[in-house]
Amino acid sequence: RACIERKLQQRLGATHVEVIDDSHLHAGHAGAASGGGHFRALVVSSRFEGLSLLQAQRLVYQALAEEMGREIHALSVRTLTPERWGARAARSPET
Repeated sequence: RACIERKLQQRLGATHVEVIDDSHLHAGHAGAASGGGHFRALVVSSRFEGLSLLQAQRLVYQALAEEMGREIHALSVRTLTPERWGARAARSPET
C-alpha cells in the first residue's frame, strides 16, 4: 500500500493520497488467489485540472501500470483537483 501511495505522489504530484486495501473482502476470489490485491484510492492532484473523470483516472492507471495485474488485481479510483478537495474538506470537517 505504501508503494502505491508513494508512486501516485511522485508520478502525479499528488498532494493527498489515501489507499485502502480491501483484499480481505475478496478472499476466495480468483484475483486474490493470484496474489493481486483489491484497493480503493483517493488521489488529489493539480494534474487533473481540466481533465474529464475518465482522463484523470487513466492518469492514475498509467502511473500504476507496473503494479496492475501483479500487486494490484482491482483498483477503484476517485480523483479530485486540490480545489475540489478543499471544497469537500470545507463542507465536512471530518475529511
